[in-house]
Amino acid sequence: MSALPQDLMSALDGALTRFSRQALGQSVDRLIQQYRSGRPPSTPILNSDLDVAAYAGYRMPATYAAARSVFDQVAVVAPGFQPRTQIDIGGGTGADVWAAVDVWSSLADITVLEQSSQAISLGRRLVGSAGSAALRQVSWTRGSIDVDSPPPAADLVTLSYVLGELPERRRADIIRWSARSTAMLVIIEPGTPAGYERVVAARDLLRDLGLRLVAPCPHEDDCPIPRGKDWCHFATRLPRTSVHRRVKDGALGFEDEKFSYIVASPDNWRRAAGRVLRHPRKPKGQVALQICADDGSLGDVTVSRREGSRYRAARDLRWGHEWPPVGGDLEPVGDGTEFG
Repeated sequence: MSALPQDLMSALDGALTRFSRQALGQSVDRLIQQYRSGRPPSTPILNSDLDVAAYAGYRMPATYAAARSVFDQVAVVAPGFQPRTQIDIGGGTGADVWAAVDVWSSLADITVLEQSSQAISLGRRLVGSAGSAALRQVSWTRGSIDVDSPPPAADLVTLSYVLGELPERRRADIIRWSARSTAMLVIIEPGTPAGYERVVAARDLLRDLGLRLVAPCPHEDDCPIPRGKDWCHFATRLPRTSVHRRVKDGALGFEDEKFSYIVASPDNWRRAAGRVLRHPRKPKGQVALQICADDGSLGDVTVSRREGSRYRAARDLRWGHEWPPVGGDLEPVGDGTEFG
Protein backbone atom coordinates (compact mmCIF):
# COMPACT_ATOMS: atom_id res chain seq x y z
CA MET A 1 0.00 0.00 0.00
CA SER A 2 1.03 3.59 -0.63
CA ALA A 3 0.53 5.44 2.65
CA LEU A 4 1.04 9.11 3.39
CA PRO A 5 4.36 9.96 5.03
CA GLN A 6 3.91 10.03 8.80
CA ASP A 7 4.77 13.73 9.10
CA LEU A 8 2.16 14.64 6.48
CA MET A 9 -0.43 12.34 8.03
CA SER A 10 0.02 13.90 11.46
CA ALA A 11 -0.08 17.46 10.13
CA LEU A 12 -3.18 16.78 8.04
CA ASP A 13 -4.97 15.07 10.90
CA GLY A 14 -4.22 18.06 13.10
CA ALA A 15 -5.53 20.49 10.47
CA LEU A 16 -8.84 18.63 10.24
CA THR A 17 -9.54 18.81 13.97
CA ARG A 18 -10.59 22.44 13.50
CA PHE A 19 -13.84 21.24 11.90
CA SER A 20 -16.58 18.84 12.92
CA ARG A 21 -16.85 15.53 11.15
CA GLN A 22 -20.36 16.46 10.01
CA ALA A 23 -19.20 19.72 8.42
CA LEU A 24 -16.30 17.96 6.70
CA GLY A 25 -18.61 15.25 5.41
CA GLN A 26 -21.07 17.76 3.97
CA SER A 27 -18.28 19.63 2.24
CA VAL A 28 -16.91 16.40 0.78
CA ASP A 29 -20.35 15.56 -0.59
CA ARG A 30 -20.48 18.93 -2.37
CA LEU A 31 -17.01 18.45 -3.80
CA ILE A 32 -17.85 14.95 -5.04
CA GLN A 33 -20.97 16.23 -6.80
CA GLN A 34 -18.93 18.94 -8.51
CA TYR A 35 -16.19 16.57 -9.68
CA ARG A 36 -18.66 13.93 -10.88
CA SER A 37 -20.59 16.48 -12.90
CA GLY A 38 -17.70 16.51 -15.37
CA ARG A 39 -18.15 20.24 -15.88
CA PRO A 40 -15.21 22.59 -15.33
CA PRO A 41 -16.16 24.94 -12.48
CA SER A 42 -16.89 28.58 -13.25
CA THR A 43 -15.35 29.62 -9.93
CA PRO A 44 -12.56 28.04 -7.83
CA ILE A 45 -13.83 24.95 -6.03
CA LEU A 46 -11.61 25.48 -2.99
CA ASN A 47 -12.79 28.86 -1.76
CA SER A 48 -13.18 28.35 2.00
CA ASP A 49 -11.05 26.94 4.80
CA LEU A 50 -13.63 24.19 5.36
CA ASP A 51 -13.69 23.13 1.71
CA VAL A 52 -9.90 23.10 1.54
CA ALA A 53 -9.63 20.98 4.68
CA ALA A 54 -12.30 18.58 3.41
CA TYR A 55 -10.60 18.35 0.03
CA ALA A 56 -7.21 17.69 1.62
CA GLY A 57 -8.59 14.98 3.87
CA TYR A 58 -10.61 13.37 1.09
CA ARG A 59 -8.22 13.68 -1.88
CA MET A 60 -4.69 14.30 -0.63
CA PRO A 61 -3.98 10.66 0.36
CA ALA A 62 -5.23 9.38 -3.02
CA THR A 63 -3.46 12.09 -5.02
CA TYR A 64 -0.23 11.39 -3.16
CA ALA A 65 -0.59 7.65 -3.83
CA ALA A 66 -1.22 8.13 -7.56
CA ALA A 67 1.65 10.60 -7.94
CA ARG A 68 3.99 8.36 -5.97
CA SER A 69 3.10 5.41 -8.23
CA VAL A 70 3.78 7.45 -11.36
CA PHE A 71 7.05 8.87 -10.05
CA ASP A 72 8.20 5.39 -9.04
CA GLN A 73 7.67 4.19 -12.63
CA VAL A 74 9.58 7.19 -13.99
CA ALA A 75 12.46 6.34 -11.65
CA VAL A 76 12.50 2.77 -13.01
CA VAL A 77 12.90 3.78 -16.66
CA ALA A 78 14.96 6.95 -16.02
CA PRO A 79 17.21 6.20 -13.03
CA GLY A 80 19.60 8.92 -14.15
CA PHE A 81 16.91 11.58 -13.84
CA GLN A 82 17.73 13.43 -10.64
CA PRO A 83 15.69 16.64 -10.68
CA ARG A 84 16.78 19.59 -8.61
CA THR A 85 13.80 21.84 -9.40
CA GLN A 86 10.05 21.17 -9.58
CA ILE A 87 7.04 23.31 -10.47
CA ASP A 88 3.65 21.87 -9.55
CA ILE A 89 0.90 23.57 -11.57
CA GLY A 90 -2.48 23.76 -9.88
CA GLY A 91 -0.91 21.93 -6.96
CA GLY A 92 -3.65 22.48 -4.37
CA THR A 93 -2.31 21.62 -0.92
CA GLY A 94 0.86 20.03 -2.31
CA ALA A 95 0.32 16.27 -2.55
CA ASP A 96 2.52 16.00 -5.65
CA VAL A 97 5.51 17.72 -4.08
CA TRP A 98 5.42 15.40 -1.06
CA ALA A 99 5.42 12.40 -3.40
CA ALA A 100 8.21 13.84 -5.57
CA VAL A 101 10.51 14.46 -2.61
CA ASP A 102 9.93 10.90 -1.42
CA VAL A 103 11.18 9.59 -4.78
CA TRP A 104 13.88 12.17 -5.63
CA SER A 105 15.99 13.34 -2.72
CA SER A 106 17.83 15.56 -5.22
CA LEU A 107 14.94 18.08 -5.21
CA ALA A 108 15.95 21.35 -3.57
CA ASP A 109 13.91 24.11 -5.23
CA ILE A 110 10.14 23.52 -5.42
CA THR A 111 7.32 25.87 -6.42
CA VAL A 112 3.57 25.26 -6.22
CA LEU A 113 1.31 27.37 -8.43
CA GLU A 114 -2.23 27.48 -7.03
CA GLN A 115 -5.11 29.93 -7.39
CA SER A 116 -6.80 29.25 -4.02
CA SER A 117 -5.32 31.28 -1.17
CA GLN A 118 -6.94 28.90 1.34
CA ALA A 119 -5.27 25.89 -0.31
CA ILE A 120 -1.92 27.68 -0.20
CA SER A 121 -2.42 28.51 3.48
CA LEU A 122 -3.08 24.87 4.37
CA GLY A 123 -0.30 23.63 2.11
CA ARG A 124 2.16 25.90 3.89
CA ARG A 125 1.00 24.60 7.27
CA LEU A 126 1.48 21.02 6.15
CA VAL A 127 5.00 21.43 4.77
CA GLY A 128 5.95 23.37 7.88
CA SER A 129 6.03 20.08 9.78
CA ALA A 130 7.89 18.12 7.10
CA GLY A 131 11.08 16.32 7.89
CA SER A 132 12.45 17.30 4.47
CA ALA A 133 14.21 20.65 4.22
CA ALA A 134 13.15 20.90 0.56
CA LEU A 135 9.49 20.66 1.57
CA ARG A 136 9.83 23.18 4.37
CA GLN A 137 11.26 25.63 1.83
CA VAL A 138 8.59 25.18 -0.86
CA SER A 139 7.60 28.44 -2.58
CA TRP A 140 3.87 28.97 -2.96
CA THR A 141 2.71 31.25 -5.78
CA ARG A 142 -0.89 32.35 -5.98
CA GLY A 143 -2.21 32.67 -9.51
CA SER A 144 -4.12 31.09 -12.36
CA ILE A 145 -2.48 29.33 -15.29
CA ASP A 146 -1.51 32.02 -17.80
CA VAL A 147 -0.05 30.79 -21.09
CA ASP A 148 1.02 34.33 -21.95
CA SER A 149 3.42 34.32 -18.99
CA PRO A 150 6.88 32.70 -19.17
CA PRO A 151 6.52 28.90 -19.22
CA PRO A 152 7.39 26.95 -16.07
CA ALA A 153 11.13 26.30 -16.21
CA ALA A 154 12.04 23.33 -14.00
CA ASP A 155 13.58 19.89 -14.25
CA LEU A 156 10.21 18.41 -13.25
CA VAL A 157 6.81 19.96 -14.07
CA THR A 158 3.71 18.27 -12.69
CA LEU A 159 0.09 18.78 -13.71
CA SER A 160 -2.09 16.44 -11.66
CA TYR A 161 -5.88 16.29 -11.69
CA VAL A 162 -5.94 19.72 -13.35
CA LEU A 163 -6.93 19.28 -17.01
CA GLY A 164 -10.44 18.15 -16.11
CA GLU A 165 -10.99 21.42 -14.24
CA LEU A 166 -10.12 23.48 -17.31
CA PRO A 167 -12.27 24.35 -20.33
CA GLU A 168 -11.48 21.99 -23.19
CA ARG A 169 -10.52 24.88 -25.48
CA ARG A 170 -7.64 25.85 -23.14
CA ARG A 171 -6.09 22.43 -22.54
CA ALA A 172 -3.84 22.15 -25.59
CA ASP A 173 -2.32 25.61 -25.04
CA ILE A 174 -1.69 24.82 -21.37
CA ILE A 175 0.00 21.52 -22.22
CA ARG A 176 2.25 23.25 -24.78
CA TRP A 177 3.09 25.95 -22.23
CA SER A 178 3.81 23.39 -19.49
CA ALA A 179 6.08 21.33 -21.75
CA ARG A 180 8.16 24.17 -23.18
CA SER A 181 10.96 24.47 -20.61
CA THR A 182 11.10 21.24 -18.63
CA ALA A 183 13.16 18.07 -18.64
CA MET A 184 10.19 15.93 -17.53
CA LEU A 185 6.47 16.69 -17.74
CA VAL A 186 4.06 14.53 -15.74
CA ILE A 187 0.30 14.71 -16.37
CA ILE A 188 -2.09 12.69 -14.18
CA GLU A 189 -5.86 12.50 -14.50
CA PRO A 190 -8.59 10.33 -12.93
CA GLY A 191 -8.64 6.74 -14.19
CA THR A 192 -12.00 7.16 -15.87
CA PRO A 193 -12.90 7.05 -19.58
CA ALA A 194 -13.07 10.85 -19.59
CA GLY A 195 -9.75 11.16 -17.74
CA TYR A 196 -8.12 8.78 -20.21
CA GLU A 197 -9.43 10.80 -23.16
CA ARG A 198 -7.76 13.90 -21.74
CA VAL A 199 -4.53 11.97 -21.20
CA VAL A 200 -4.47 10.39 -24.65
CA ALA A 201 -5.12 13.80 -26.23
CA ALA A 202 -2.18 15.16 -24.23
CA ARG A 203 -0.10 12.16 -25.31
CA ASP A 204 -0.76 12.84 -28.99
CA LEU A 205 0.03 16.53 -28.59
CA LEU A 206 3.29 15.92 -26.70
CA ARG A 207 4.37 13.41 -29.32
CA ASP A 208 3.59 15.93 -32.08
CA LEU A 209 5.69 18.52 -30.23
CA GLY A 210 8.67 16.20 -30.61
CA LEU A 211 8.88 15.04 -27.00
CA ARG A 212 9.65 11.42 -26.21
CA LEU A 213 7.09 9.44 -24.26
CA VAL A 214 8.71 8.14 -21.06
CA ALA A 215 5.84 6.32 -19.31
CA PRO A 216 3.60 4.43 -19.17
CA CYS A 217 3.79 3.82 -22.91
CA PRO A 218 6.47 1.40 -24.16
CA HIS A 219 6.16 2.88 -27.69
CA GLU A 220 5.26 6.07 -29.55
CA ASP A 221 2.73 4.60 -31.98
CA ASP A 222 -0.95 5.45 -31.67
CA CYS A 223 -2.47 4.08 -28.48
CA PRO A 224 -3.72 0.58 -29.38
CA ILE A 225 -6.55 0.54 -26.84
CA PRO A 226 -9.91 0.64 -28.69
CA ARG A 227 -11.36 4.10 -28.10
CA GLY A 228 -14.84 4.03 -26.64
CA LYS A 229 -14.53 0.37 -25.64
CA ASP A 230 -11.73 0.45 -23.08
CA TRP A 231 -9.31 2.90 -21.54
CA CYS A 232 -5.75 2.88 -20.24
CA HIS A 233 -5.63 3.37 -16.50
CA PHE A 234 -3.84 2.04 -13.45
CA ALA A 235 -4.55 1.66 -9.75
CA THR A 236 -2.80 2.01 -6.44
CA ARG A 237 -4.06 0.85 -3.06
CA LEU A 238 -3.84 3.10 -0.02
CA PRO A 239 -4.86 2.54 3.58
CA ARG A 240 -7.75 4.44 5.10
CA THR A 241 -6.27 6.22 8.06
CA SER A 242 -7.76 8.47 10.72
CA VAL A 243 -7.48 11.27 8.15
CA HIS A 244 -9.86 9.40 5.84
CA ARG A 245 -12.23 8.51 8.61
CA ARG A 246 -12.68 12.16 9.50
CA VAL A 247 -14.13 12.96 6.09
CA LYS A 248 -15.67 9.78 4.69
CA ASP A 249 -17.50 6.66 5.72
CA GLY A 250 -16.13 3.31 4.69
CA ALA A 251 -16.06 -0.16 6.15
CA LEU A 252 -12.88 -1.25 4.36
CA GLY A 253 -9.46 -0.43 5.72
CA PHE A 254 -8.20 0.56 2.27
CA GLU A 255 -9.28 2.11 -1.00
CA ASP A 256 -8.05 1.90 -4.59
CA GLU A 257 -7.22 5.06 -6.51
CA LYS A 258 -7.48 4.67 -10.27
CA PHE A 259 -5.61 7.08 -12.51
CA SER A 260 -4.39 7.67 -16.06
CA TYR A 261 -1.13 9.41 -16.82
CA ILE A 262 1.47 10.38 -19.37
CA VAL A 263 5.09 11.39 -18.87
CA ALA A 264 7.13 13.05 -21.62
CA SER A 265 10.62 14.49 -21.94
CA PRO A 266 12.83 16.11 -24.57
CA ASP A 267 15.56 13.69 -23.49
CA ASN A 268 16.10 10.17 -24.74
CA TRP A 269 15.24 8.06 -21.69
CA ARG A 270 14.68 4.32 -21.88
CA ARG A 271 11.06 3.22 -22.18
CA ALA A 272 9.53 0.15 -20.59
CA ALA A 273 9.83 -3.07 -22.57
CA GLY A 274 6.10 -3.56 -21.99
CA ARG A 275 3.45 -2.38 -19.53
CA VAL A 276 1.05 -4.52 -17.48
CA LEU A 277 -2.43 -3.13 -18.15
CA ARG A 278 -4.54 -5.10 -15.68
CA HIS A 279 -4.21 -6.92 -12.39
CA PRO A 280 -2.22 -10.10 -13.16
CA ARG A 281 -4.29 -13.28 -12.87
CA LYS A 282 -2.69 -16.25 -11.18
CA PRO A 283 -4.24 -19.59 -12.05
CA LYS A 284 -2.41 -22.56 -10.59
CA GLY A 285 1.20 -22.66 -11.78
CA GLN A 286 0.78 -19.67 -14.11
CA VAL A 287 0.68 -15.88 -14.25
CA ALA A 288 -1.58 -14.37 -16.93
CA LEU A 289 -0.76 -10.82 -18.03
CA GLN A 290 -2.27 -8.28 -20.37
CA ILE A 291 0.61 -6.33 -21.91
CA CYS A 292 1.01 -3.21 -24.01
CA ALA A 293 4.18 -4.13 -25.91
CA ASP A 294 6.98 -2.05 -27.38
CA ASP A 295 5.86 -2.88 -30.92
CA GLY A 296 2.59 -1.02 -30.32
CA SER A 297 0.42 -4.11 -29.86
CA LEU A 298 -1.83 -5.35 -27.08
CA GLY A 299 -1.44 -8.96 -26.09
CA ASP A 300 -1.95 -11.64 -23.48
CA VAL A 301 1.13 -13.26 -21.96
CA THR A 302 1.05 -16.45 -19.92
CA VAL A 303 4.13 -17.29 -17.85
CA SER A 304 4.25 -20.83 -16.51
CA ARG A 305 6.07 -22.28 -13.53
CA ARG A 306 8.46 -24.21 -15.78
CA GLU A 307 9.93 -20.90 -16.98
CA GLY A 308 11.92 -20.55 -13.76
CA SER A 309 13.09 -17.01 -13.06
CA ARG A 310 10.58 -15.51 -15.50
CA TYR A 311 7.80 -17.09 -13.47
CA ARG A 312 9.27 -15.90 -10.18
CA ALA A 313 9.52 -12.37 -11.59
CA ALA A 314 5.97 -12.51 -12.94
CA ARG A 315 4.55 -13.54 -9.55
CA ASP A 316 5.75 -10.23 -8.10
CA LEU A 317 4.23 -8.06 -10.83
CA ARG A 318 1.49 -5.56 -10.18
CA TRP A 319 -0.81 -3.62 -12.44
CA GLY A 320 1.23 -0.85 -14.08
CA HIS A 321 4.61 -2.54 -13.74
CA GLU A 322 7.06 -3.12 -16.59
CA TRP A 323 7.27 -6.53 -18.25
CA PRO A 324 9.66 -8.11 -18.81
CA PRO A 325 11.68 -6.44 -16.06
CA VAL A 326 15.10 -5.08 -16.92
CA GLY A 327 18.10 -6.75 -15.28
CA GLY A 328 18.48 -10.09 -13.63
CA ASP A 329 19.09 -13.39 -15.34
CA LEU A 330 15.73 -14.19 -16.88
CA GLU A 331 15.68 -17.17 -19.16
CA PRO A 332 14.55 -16.64 -22.77
CA VAL A 333 10.84 -16.77 -23.52
CA GLY A 334 9.66 -20.38 -23.45
CA ASP A 335 6.64 -22.19 -24.81
CA GLY A 336 4.51 -20.90 -21.97
CA THR A 337 4.45 -17.32 -23.33
CA GLU A 338 2.22 -16.15 -26.14
CA PHE A 339 0.70 -12.96 -27.41
CA GLY A 340 -2.99 -13.08 -28.21
